Amino acid sequence: MFTLAHLSDPHIPPLPMPRFSELLSKRIFGFINWQKKRRRIHQFETLERLVSDIKKQSPDHIAVTGDLVNISLPDEFPQARLWLNRLGSANDVTLVAGNHDAYLKKMEGEPKRVWGEYMSGDGESDAAFPFVRKRGPIAIVGLSTAVASGPVRATGKLGPEQLARLPGILSKLGGEGAFRIVSLHHPPQSEPKRKSQRLLDGKEFIAAIAQAGADLIIHGHDHIHQVSWIDGAGRRVPVVGVPSASAAPRGRWQPAGFNLYRIDGAPGAWRCEMASWSMTRNGETVETGRRMLTRARN
Repeated sequence: MFTLAHLSDPHIPPLPMPRFSELLSKRIFGFINWQKKRRRIHQFETLERLVSDIKKQSPDHIAVTGDLVNISLPDEFPQARLWLNRLGSANDVTLVAGNHDAYLKKMEGEPKRVWGEYMSGDGESDAAFPFVRKRGPIAIVGLSTAVASGPVRATGKLGPEQLARLPGILSKLGGEGAFRIVSLHHPPQSEPKRKSQRLLDGKEFIAAIAQAGADLIIHGHDHIHQVSWIDGAGRRVPVVGVPSASAAPRGRWQPAGFNLYRIDGAPGAWRCEMASWSMTRNGETVETGRRMLTRARN
């Protein structure tokens, strides 16, 4: 059995104090939001406790689905790199970036520059998307939806190059018998009220999955435990999101949590059981439910 841990949206606190010149952009809105709201939501102690609890489960690998930073200040990226180093080595942790990691157009290259080892495929020295990492029976296909957007918007986009390559990669991995996990930050489809935060080419992504298939899709962005399903080459594919890994347990928001995916079986007979974990109001992380996502075909 192979166990994959999945966390997302750590929004690593505290936010470094920005220079005045660094706020002469969209960042001013994010900074105000941090001071009024987010600094009470995202707590470093919560994040550290959650990571400690993940490690107690001894997963074989850890997937992080983006938003390590908050408003893409230059000082946030090395701070996040130190956190990644504590989480695990680049061989044991797979990362994809989120929209907060590309808050401004001029910062879109920083995730690759500072965290590139965590976002590169097997045998590759540079981060390029899609990338593929094979670990045991699984193959993680990493996609980037991290693009800069306008003020008070949090949209993402894959772009034509990633979308063109994705079906061929998934088909090849399927032919090799791998359990295919697609990792991206934005969910493929969002509620109409979240239009300003959606994946702009989500329909094209869903079409690529319908063409080539996948076994599991994991994401972040919405800061909640959620499961939905999309069509995938004759079989429904689970699409799973998790809460922010730093969300304090006391408040109106969903508290910090993570998922464990336990994968065993063989091609055509895969089993994937998801165990969801959430932090209680007293700061204890407990298992809150189990669900079979993939069963062997009858």
